[in-house]
Amino acid sequence: MSEMSLIQASLKKKLDQLECHFTWDITKDHLDFTNLLNRLEEQNKLDLGNEEGAARAQCSMGYLKFLLNCKEEALTHLSRSEALIKENFADNNDKALIVTYGNFAWINYHMENYTECESYLVKLQKIHERFATESSAVPEVLGEKGWTYLKFSRKYYDKAVEVFQKAVELDPTNSEWNAGYAIALYRTENFNPPPCTVETPAIKQLRQAIDLNPDDDVLRVILGIKLLNCSKGLMNESEQLVEKALNQSPEHPHVIRYVGMFLRDQGSVDRSIEILKKALQRSPKSGFICHQLAMCYKTKKINLCKEKRRKVEVDEARDQSIYYLEEATSLIPSFISAVCQLGLQYGDRRDLLKAEEQFDKAFKLVKEKNEHLQSVHLSYAQFQQYSNRREDLAIEHYEKCLTMNPHTPDGNRSAQKLCNIAKKNLKLNPNDWKANEILGLVYNLKGEMFERYGNTPDNEDDSFLCNLLEVMSL
Repeated sequence: MSEMSLIQASLKKKLDQLECHFTWDITKDHLDFTNLLNRLEEQNKLDLGNEEGAARAQCSMGYLKFLLNCKEEALTHLSRSEALIKENFADNNDKALIVTYGNFAWINYHMENYTECESYLVKLQKIHERFATESSAVPEVLGEKGWTYLKFSRKYYDKAVEVFQKAVELDPTNSEWNAGYAIALYRTENFNPPPCTVETPAIKQLRQAIDLNPDDDVLRVILGIKLLNCSKGLMNESEQLVEKALNQSPEHPHVIRYVGMFLRDQGSVDRSIEILKKALQRSPKSGFICHQLAMCYKTKKINLCKEKRRKVEVDEARDQSIYYLEEATSLIPSFISAVCQLGLQYGDRRDLLKAEEQFDKAFKLVKEKNEHLQSVHLSYAQFQQYSNRREDLAIEHYEKCLTMNPHTPDGNRSAQKLCNIAKKNLKLNPNDWKANEILGLVYNLKGEMFERYGNTPDNEDDSFLCNLLEVMSL
């Protein structure tokens, strides 16, 4: 082995032991680079008064730029991260520099700047000697790792929970790690909802994080939404939290976004639209705010239909929803739920070819990202049922959604839709074999609900259907 090969092997062995983005098992295919860089840039602007957060954003952007083969830009971002840390944490910045120096070492290694790589490894060795602790047990490193997992992809949310939990155990009064832990729990509970109680881990941690940092209005409004989702009896506390967050942080785009969601869910659609449009003026590249505006106009369209308002008003609301969904999917091409919603709205407008194009895109994104398949099946089934008038295809995709996981919200909605289709067809023909087959599938997958409520039928007749529909609505 040549001398150069020995040097490379020696450096690589040391690099593999570092704690930084290069060693955190981040898969390039899981990342939406355009969206992620835009969000980090927005976060960098928001964190002008929080230099630690801005330094983390610069460090992450450095890693992403390296993955995009922009190595000089990557080094520039890391230099900004280092400067922010040294300027604002002069008395105790060594621990905060561990991840940045680790990224510096790795990038210089890949650029074959081996002397520079070694210099950063020496700096890290001195930091370890000073604190006599492994990087994996340093709260500052764990906190940065947790935020990275939380921001980079929903596939890493469970890892974020684990890392933040460890950081909080090591540094229980640190508001940054407590906030990260609360947000990570909130997001994981959104994807896998626990029983609705006021004692979920996310709610407990949100309260603890707010106690540690009463000025964190993002946490405050998230807690308000979470409480209301658990119990309508908590309406007063929920409204007070959201109102206080909005009064204290009327310019913060994340607060505005969550407040908009809250108001829409409470029926104040026009107020939500007003607030979100102001937020969009400040963050014009926010695909998430565009998505929330689209959902507001979708809700408005539904309300106008219920009120039997003029067709021109209904069409205008739908067109506004489509406009903002097009903006959202342009800004974030991999935004699967927005792509599906756009397909549904095109379908509602009878642009069936455009709708099919969006769902083709959604299924391709699912294949690439390996997520959201169940919700895409549900949306596509709704499109086939209500816009394309293909009940056979609707049933096929409702059944695929249901069988993937019968106990998620999407699974429950598919079961309800299938029951409604079966009920309609059995009224026309009590011996309809397909309708009875549908009921058999739903019962096989959801039958334990009957036992829970003490009402298990003996056969698949109409009383079975009525009981099933009753249980599904509980």
